This record gives sequence, C-alpha cells and structure tokens, in this order.
Amino acid sequence: MTDMLLIALFAFLGAAAAGLLGAIVLRISRHRSLVVSLTVVAAVAVTAMLAGTLTVAWAMFLSPHDLSVVTTVVAMAAVVSLVTAMLLGRWVAARSRDLTLAARSFGDGGTFAAPEAPATAELAALTRELAATSAKLDSSRERERALETSRRELVAWISHDLRTPLAGLRAMSEALEDGMAVDSRRYLRQIRTEVERMNDMVGDLFELSRIHAGSLTLTPTRISVYDLVGDALAGADPLAREHGVRLVGDRIEAVPVEVDGKEMSRVLGNLLINAIRRTPADGTVAVAAHRTGGGVVLSVTDGCGGIPEEDLPRVFDTGWRGTHARTPPAGAGLGLAIVRGIVEAHAGRADVRNVIGGCCFEVTLPVA
Repeated sequence: MTDMLLIALFAFLGAAAAGLLGAIVLRISRHRSLVVSLTVVAAVAVTAMLAGTLTVAWAMFLSPHDLSVVTTVVAMAAVVSLVTAMLLGRWVAARSRDLTLAARSFGDGGTFAAPEAPATAELAALTRELAATSAKLDSSRERERALETSRRELVAWISHDLRTPLAGLRAMSEALEDGMAVDSRRYLRQIRTEVERMNDMVGDLFELSRIHAGSLTLTPTRISVYDLVGDALAGADPLAREHGVRLVGDRIEAVPVEVDGKEMSRVLGNLLINAIRRTPADGTVAVAAHRTGGGVVLSVTDGCGGIPEEDLPRVFDTGWRGTHARTPPAGAGLGLAIVRGIVEAHAGRADVRNVIGGCCFEVTLPVA
C-alpha cells in the first residue's frame, strides 16, 4: 500500500510540474494564434503524462534496459500525440480563419455569409451570433437610409412651402407700399393668414425637434378618454363645418388614462385635422375609443378613399405626404410624425390601416 502511495505521489509531482510549466508557457503565448494555443495545451497533456511516467519509472529503480524501453515508448507516443494535435489544431484554426473572412465582409458594409464548412460548437455559436448581428446592422442601415431620405424630402418640401407664401407676402407688401392694392383690407387678411400658417409650421418643427432630441417633457395626469376626445371634437368642429364634414363620436368609453392632456390633445387634433382635410364634403369622420387587453385604443376613421399599400409604412415618417398633398394647405408633413413621437413618449403605439372608403388611424395607450 505504501509503494502504491509513493508511485501515485511521484506521478502527481511529475505531472504537476509539467502542468505548471505548461500554464506559464500558455500565458506567455496567449496573444499568439489558435494553433499555438492548441499545441501548447496538447503538449502540456502529453508532457504531464510523460513526466509522471518517467518519474515513476526512475523511482522504481528499473534496469537500464527496461528504463530505455519505457522512455522510448513514452517518447514515441508523445511525438505522435504532438503531431496529431498540431494537425488537428490547424484544422480548427482553418475554420476560424474562414469565420474571420466572413465577418470582415459585413464589417465593410456587406452581409454576413456563414462559412459552409462544419465547425466546432463554439465557432458555430459564434457564427449564429454574427449572423444575428449582421441582420441587425442591415436593419439599422435600412432605417438610416429611410431617415436620410425623409430628411431630404422634409427640407425640400419645407423650402417649397416657405418659398411660395414668402413670395406672396413680398408681392402683397410691395403692392400695399406702392398704393397699388385695390382692397388693402383683403391683402392684410391674406398676409395674416399666411403668417399664421408659417407660424404653425415653425411650431411643428420645434415640437418635432424636441421629440427627436428626447427633450419632450410630459406632465401626466389622470384623465378620462371621454373628456379628452370631447375636447378634441369641440376644437375640430369649426374646421369640419367649413369643409362640410360631419364629426361622429358616439362610441367612446370613459376609460381613465395617465397622459399629458396638452400633448394628447395635440395628437387628436392633428389626426382630426388630417382626417377632415382628406375627407370630401358630405363625408364623415368617426372617432371611437375602447378598452382592449393591451390598453386603450383611440381611433379616427376618415373617408379619404384609402392610402396605397406601399405608402402605409411611411405614413408616420418625418416629412412624408401623400402624392395628392404636395401643395398648401397640406402642411409640411409633420403632423403624423409628431403624433407618433408623442404617443411613443407615452409608451404607446400609433398605427394606420385601410378600411372601406378611407383609412383608420389608431392610437394605443396604456390604461391608468
């Protein structure tokens, strides 16, 4: 029993010394290639076995012949093991290089294409993560391109919408200054109308800049959806009468919500104004509100005839306007973008869908 303990002790000491030396070498070469690391790991295992075996052989006082036989056998096994480890390490490293080249492609703006050759479980997991990251980058690039396009359209449309009234204001002011205006009061009323429209446009731009900058400050209060919609309908009634549009709001549940009353009134006002202007005379704009499992849904349904399916995803984009709304008084295409920004600031969601004869804008808010 004592001899077995001594043999185990000598084997442990020899293997431990080899393992400690291998750990030092592995730490020194940790910045080298994967092949070097795998070779060091294999060498540590082989050297530990070799050191333990030789230590036990020497401690057993074998004859020179027996000791040489044991040493030769163990040395040959060590050489074969190391060569095999290096070859297998190069195979694993080759899969790593393929993965590196594939990752470089989507880093340069392309799309990640996973190597077809089989790989280890760790490299396969890394491949899946890189594929998911590539998909996220593609989506981010697409959003960035869409945002850049909307910004360019916004600048172009606002430049157009400002240039036209400014030219009219200049002409009317010159006519008044030269005494050429036949009806000066009509000119003054027109100037006031154009100034108010441009002031509203500047206000929308300021509101949108606050939303995009994240500086929109909300003051939530508990309010009934019934009161909120009622105030919005009362504010939009004069415009509806002017356009000959009938407002309907008889399907409104008195559900409490925690919202900023001023900002949500602006949301409903923008939706109602947009619906009234797009609905032909003798048409109807219906407002409804009901509770769902996910919160409270406020909807505004108009009679615009519907929105082309390819345009539905862009309705809430900054600066977007329908093809029939390129001229005043359509505005600069900021109203629906402001709606989405305010609703999302309330942890809600804004959607649009086509219905028979028009479209339905829905705002989903969390219940108080």
